[in-house]
Amino acid sequence: MPPPADIVKVAIEWPGANAQLIEIDQKKPLSSIIREVCDGWSLSGSDQFALRYADGPQLYITEQSRGEIKNGTILRLAISPTRAARQLLERIQSHGMDARLEALKELAKLSADATFATEFINMDGIAVLARLVESGTHFGEMLAFTLTAFLELMDHGIVSWDLISLSFIKQIAGYVNQPMVDVSILQRSLAILESMVLNSHSLYHRVAQEITVGQLIAHLQVNRTAPENNVASCSSSSCHLPVLLCTCRSNQEIQTYAIALINALFLKAPEDRRQEEHSNPLDLQLTPVLQLDRRIEHVRGQRSEEMASTLAQKHLRSIILNHIIRGNRPIKAEMAHQLYVLQVLTFNLLEERMMTKMDPSDQAQRDVIFELRRIAFDGDNDPNSSTEKRKAMYTKDYKMLGFTNHINPAMDFTQTPPGMLALDNMLYLAKVHQDTYIRIVLENSSREDKHECPFGRCAIELTKMLCEILQVGELPNEGCNDYHPMFFTHDRAWEEFFCVCIQLFNKTWKEMRATSEDFNKVMQVVREQITRALAMKPTSLDQLKSKLRGLSYSEILRLRQSERMSQDDFQSPPIIELRERIQPEILELIKQQRLNRLCEGSCFRKIGNRRRQEKFWFCRLSLNHKVLHYGDLEEPPQGEVPFELLTDKIPVADIKSVVTGKDCPHMKEKSTLKQNKEVVELAFSILYDPDEALNFIAPNKYEYCIWTDGLCALLGREMSSDLTRSDLDTLISMEMKLRLLDLENITIPEAPPPVPKEPSTYNFTYHYG
Repeated sequence: MPPPADIVKVAIEWPGANAQLIEIDQKKPLSSIIREVCDGWSLSGSDQFALRYADGPQLYITEQSRGEIKNGTILRLAISPTRAARQLLERIQSHGMDARLEALKELAKLSADATFATEFINMDGIAVLARLVESGTHFGEMLAFTLTAFLELMDHGIVSWDLISLSFIKQIAGYVNQPMVDVSILQRSLAILESMVLNSHSLYHRVAQEITVGQLIAHLQVNRTAPENNVASCSSSSCHLPVLLCTCRSNQEIQTYAIALINALFLKAPEDRRQEEHSNPLDLQLTPVLQLDRRIEHVRGQRSEEMASTLAQKHLRSIILNHIIRGNRPIKAEMAHQLYVLQVLTFNLLEERMMTKMDPSDQAQRDVIFELRRIAFDGDNDPNSSTEKRKAMYTKDYKMLGFTNHINPAMDFTQTPPGMLALDNMLYLAKVHQDTYIRIVLENSSREDKHECPFGRCAIELTKMLCEILQVGELPNEGCNDYHPMFFTHDRAWEEFFCVCIQLFNKTWKEMRATSEDFNKVMQVVREQITRALAMKPTSLDQLKSKLRGLSYSEILRLRQSERMSQDDFQSPPIIELRERIQPEILELIKQQRLNRLCEGSCFRKIGNRRRQEKFWFCRLSLNHKVLHYGDLEEPPQGEVPFELLTDKIPVADIKSVVTGKDCPHMKEKSTLKQNKEVVELAFSILYDPDEALNFIAPNKYEYCIWTDGLCALLGREMSSDLTRSDLDTLISMEMKLRLLDLENITIPEAPPPVPKEPSTYNFTYHYG
């Protein structure tokens, strides 16, 4: 009988005593169980004790968590959380430095337990730890364990971070700003500052006054490691710190914490300061990249003083690229996540322009469109021409530029997204890659009207699509590590990315021989080309171009067809039914091929006690599939061996079974026990009446599969070799492709169409005339 569901069998330990094997009744109060355990060891005052897990984090067991105890769990009787918290608090405030250090070590270990943390915090323990930090008298291990315990206690969310004093913040910031602070202390200080910024709006301002991005950059360049003899090493049995806080980690952990703090400062910055003090740490500007006249330059000049505070961030992108992405250490998961967060927050700065509509009455904005026309068509035409003539000329040029509204192209930028961001991208292309811009415009203006690729419409829709792909304006996803190294390789990565993609769009348009009616189809193909290329994680923009060149329209069609026919993605009921109908036919075809090969016969090696005794023998199946003929040969045959030379035979009807590998009789003999694994894998035997066996060692894996499959087919058994599975997949895939060839680009319904109702009568008549 299985034990009752409410009974859990566990072992309970106590130092210096034999473990107790007991059954815990989950219906009984936990205090009663602890009392019984204490009575077993003659311990008084059971209310001063509690149960903890002996392994792992060694958490306390409470009435709420006791349901997680499993059969076979090892528990430990320990002093209660209240008693432990009181004792540790007293030892921490003692005058003996050794006793204080040991207490802080134990506190760092216990603080991860929410039950203990609640008791310790209720005794004003956090204030005690804060005073120890503010005093500035603790260093080395003692300070590291103090900061670890403080962070663990605060992370439970029991008390608010707003209670932290300014002097505490200054002290923690001082550890970060010190040039040669211990690695363990630096890691914990960065983590504490990050938690402050993320959990308190008021603390953000205080931390931002003490720490700048420029100061954090220094921690991305130094090479530090924790001391080998550090007692908090995670490779040591004495390490009681959380994995993310242990001090035996490499330099990448310091870089990770530094970038995490940069991300926190950037994420929690007020909207006005996000564009000023913390504007774009990777130098991806939001405003139009190249201004047209001094009026716009004057507007930007008003912000020069505000941007001065961010000059220290100027080289952040190149530092991350050279010291982290291209460093000599592989990128770990947490670092990849922080780089992803930084990438998302950087691109989110584009949201303002993406959601800004163009004002058709703004002359400065209209001048940008005029500049696009001027660059494309090489300056103004006759300035003395009449107004009506210039309007007609402008309308013609704007049509050639591919704007939807030929008369007032400013109206094309009133839709958000992409808003003014599309105009910024177009202007960057025209100014920085002028030859490419002119080639695209003139190339399409010389085509027939129905085949021209409208540059303006393409740029606007492409900008919108890129915003969707890179999720501009969305918050980072927790646990996502999808960062792209190439966006850290250029100061204008967003604009350069657009320039690469607009050329791809033009190339794909030509490959598809598209017309204006095919615009959406081309957009779908381009989206697929970009997403597939990004999935390959190109390390630079040049590598992105190379990946995109390999993803031509014809290659996309091939990939679509291949994926459509793959078993994993081909799960619609009609296709599954078609596959099931085809499979028996294909299996019969494979069976006939195997039997035909057996009829041709094969030469096998005969193993004797010595190599000089090695001979060959030949075996083949009769044409009527009823007899196996075999016989010895002096040397391998050069052609077909006639049946007359094969003196021995076995009727197929006498075959009882086919065995392989170690189950073969000749693989069990002492003389062959030392055969290597490859020989064993090629061995098979035919067992036939009365108790005889015909033993084979195939010359290669292919012949092994052919013969074992063929023999199984003769006996009416399933052919299960790797060769059969491979042939089956290949032949079914080819057959299905042939049968579905006429259904390309046609959606196959999940269910058959309904059967129409029967007619009221069956009196059908035909009229001839």
